[in-house]
Amino acid sequence: MAGRLGDLYPASRCSLDFRSPLELLLATILSAQCTDRRVNLVTPELFRRWPTAASLSAARQEEVEGVIRSTGFFRAKAKNLLGCCQALVERHGGEVPVTLAELVTLPGVGRKTANVVLGVGFGRAEGIVVDTHVGRICRRLDLTRRTDAVGVERDLVKVVPPDRWIVFSHQLIDHGRAVCLARRPRCTGCGLADLCPQRGLPAPAGSAVAPRGRASGHGKDGYGGVQSRRVGRQTGRKPRGNVP
Repeated sequence: MAGRLGDLYPASRCSLDFRSPLELLLATILSAQCTDRRVNLVTPELFRRWPTAASLSAARQEEVEGVIRSTGFFRAKAKNLLGCCQALVERHGGEVPVTLAELVTLPGVGRKTANVVLGVGFGRAEGIVVDTHVGRICRRLDLTRRTDAVGVERDLVKVVPPDRWIVFSHQLIDHGRAVCLARRPRCTGCGLADLCPQRGLPAPAGSAVAPRGRASGHGKDGYGGVQSRRVGRQTGRKPRGNVP
């Protein structure tokens, strides 16, 4: 599966614009419940006015709210941006830490954000980024049966080669945008059609067959026979760490 995705989407990358790990961290915090395109419209002014963690940590929350308002949930996000930068200044000399354990202690930073920063910002593969879109597509592909992000990630690291961890989620997101749409997936002509059980999709109109994947008999770990579909290792960055 990972190898096929690599063939289909060889140019996949993070769609957030950034010039440093700090900018990537702040942009990822802003991306919650918001499109990357919208975030990219907001961050140039944010980074121009407050280019360092120290400068943003000292900003007035109302001013930050005004800049990021269009990203939604702007009050909570402004609070997280300020708290994150204050923590960076107080604990890390204004620099973004390079371990998952340290990143997830920062305000507004969960495992998903930490994996984005480590993978895209530092080239460190300590896990796989799982957002709502990645989780949805992986369940449809029967790579997991879990609904929580941590559980999905634990299933994925068992079946995705470690040297694909960083790019895997970007390729899945590109596939979801282009083909595997949430409501009306374009299964005809899909490059993963021969590997996909289409779990959870309704049977064709007029068919008496139950939705595919609901009675497959997979074990409770949620990834069943996926391991038989593994593809050989692809080129990528050297992984470090694993999901506990």
